[in-house]
Amino acid sequence: MKSYEALSAVYDALGTDIDYKGFADFYEASFRRAGLTPSLVLDLGCGTGNMTVELAKRGYDMIGVDGSAEMLSHAMTRKYEEELPSILLLQQDMCGFELYGTVGAVVSSLDCVNYLTEEGDLDRCFSLVHNYLDPGGIFLFDVNTPYKFKHVFGNNAYILENENCYCGWQNEYDEESGLCRFYLSIFEETEGGWQRSDEEQAERCYDRSTLTAALTRAGFTDIEFFGDTAHGAPTEKTERWFISAICKK
Repeated sequence: MKSYEALSAVYDALGTDIDYKGFADFYEASFRRAGLTPSLVLDLGCGTGNMTVELAKRGYDMIGVDGSAEMLSHAMTRKYEEELPSILLLQQDMCGFELYGTVGAVVSSLDCVNYLTEEGDLDRCFSLVHNYLDPGGIFLFDVNTPYKFKHVFGNNAYILENENCYCGWQNEYDEESGLCRFYLSIFEETEGGWQRSDEEQAERCYDRSTLTAALTRAGFTDIEFFGDTAHGAPTEKTERWFISAICKK
């Protein structure tokens, strides 16, 4: 099935442990570290809009971009439920999006960049981010690390569940190519009984040098890698890098 077509309906239910407030705190602390006070922020790969809404509640005008119509439908519902007219939602690809002007900051949460799996995707995405950032603006994103791909994903299987749904998740990681495929079987309780949907996704593992080189080619400077949302230093066993880069024009 088309990526996130099945998962969108249960994404939030299965992701109740995600610390969106902690991510937002990291973004705001990064703004302060860079001496920035952005008013307009792009949430690239916004999904169901949890981060977009969290930052909008903190006073930022938000643009949410995502390639999945199904995920954006949930984001749109959340926008109206929270009464946040300052959010603009756009269905666009991360490697081909267009904005009406520049923004002060771009954030991309929960390993969206790992979903850029094709050759040249990093350069296309980072170039567009640079193009739509104000001079001196900041790009903040996170990725799953090589350690996580090898030791956590690997060829392992997991079960994610809550009261009304669960997801069987089988990984297939090719260390040579860096590509990890996720085979998902999602079971959701509906009025007519339990319904099963199957979906395949993929992420690519990027090492630190590859990400740094792509950011540099796009025109970013002051590139920093952190091991957590408190700006701590990463270790060999860090599972998620938080990355900050400044747009030089």
